[in-house]
Amino acid sequence: MTISRRKFIHAASVFAGGSAMAPVMSTFAEAGPPVRSAADKIRVAAIGINSMGWADVNAVMKNPGVECVALCDADRNVLDKRAAELAAKGIRVQTFGDYRSVLDNKDIDAVVIGTPDHWHCLMMAEACEAGKDVYVEKPIGNSIAECLAMVAAQEKYNRVVQVGQWQRSQKHFRDAVDFVYAGKLGKVGLVKVWGYFNYGNPILKLPDTTAPAGVDYKTWLGPATQRPFNPNRFHGSFRWFWDYAGGIMTDWGVHLLDYALLGMKVAGTPKRVSASGSMLRNPGAETPDTLTALFEYDDFNIQWEHVIGYGAGIYNRQHGVAFLGENGTLIVDRQGWEVVPYEKRMEAVPLQKSSDNGLDEHAKNFVEVIRSRRMGDLHAPIRVGADVAILSQMGNIAYRTGNALHWDAQKGQFDHAAANKLIASEYHNGYKLPRA
Repeated sequence: MTISRRKFIHAASVFAGGSAMAPVMSTFAEAGPPVRSAADKIRVAAIGINSMGWADVNAVMKNPGVECVALCDADRNVLDKRAAELAAKGIRVQTFGDYRSVLDNKDIDAVVIGTPDHWHCLMMAEACEAGKDVYVEKPIGNSIAECLAMVAAQEKYNRVVQVGQWQRSQKHFRDAVDFVYAGKLGKVGLVKVWGYFNYGNPILKLPDTTAPAGVDYKTWLGPATQRPFNPNRFHGSFRWFWDYAGGIMTDWGVHLLDYALLGMKVAGTPKRVSASGSMLRNPGAETPDTLTALFEYDDFNIQWEHVIGYGAGIYNRQHGVAFLGENGTLIVDRQGWEVVPYEKRMEAVPLQKSSDNGLDEHAKNFVEVIRSRRMGDLHAPIRVGADVAILSQMGNIAYRTGNALHWDAQKGQFDHAAANKLIASEYHNGYKLPRA
């Protein structure tokens, strides 16, 4: 379950050094896979296909020369459904319940990992070791230690790893950041990041039961704590439990906080992290449905806020990122970006609407880099995913401990004993945290 102190400190120092903004240079070994021509087939498999994994592999398949050859899921019901959908399009695939069968298949070039978060680390690391390129859903890991282990695995095996933070490939988000870089906002002292979501009925406490027919629940649990099956902890709602995910903070947070880090050219960890929240609506869940977190840096702060089931959101937007400058505020969400001036100190910028499909562009970028092997061309490489996932984990750890926290990059730990116990996910059922 533990990662070596030397490797942990090394990886932590990479994060502290500002890898979000550092160029990610290609370090692919001479013995690595050759550059592929446009005529070469890329054979892809998808592991975890109930939700985003299915959307991801379909986006990847839109690219010329890409062929889906295998699907894998611990739920046979989902597996049969997705295989039938492909068969209706004339695409025949192998199906597996065990991801290791996918990784053992030498004919598979790349895998899409869309499982619950607690499986991402093991599958990505083992896929890289097996010689596969990887598209892994966000957040990359379910703990700080997992994120660092995933960075180490990618660097050791030199595989193409694209993280599913597809807003990195969306034009209007990049344009918004370029405007921030231009300096017209003046000094930005606060970046507000938020998500207000109405997910329907509250999550109420439900009794344990048996897993549905066709579900390999032991495989689904994997390294997570052995517990009786509960429908609240399964499809869709698994992310409201610490065993498997980190709630809204690591779900939407990694998308939106990523652009706060990018826009502010963050180099290193915040000097202080604090958080406060509560369970106002979902008594059958663990992660807070209402949360505010503050990430304090030397000359600016990033504030995260989420609420489930209440309100329309800040600036009348369900979600977004707002850069508050001396001269005005830039607001960006998935619909577009605009600038609201302060006291006529600058010109307003009307809404610049989104003009492309971020997921499709992200998948295209992944395929292009599989062919070219130019790692620096990846829009969301593993270090980008690690930076924001670690930040989100820090916010959750501050909430769970009820303490303001400081991170010591040299020691790879917090200044608080209870927080340090949450750095690494506890692995169970014979599984071990990957070591590169």
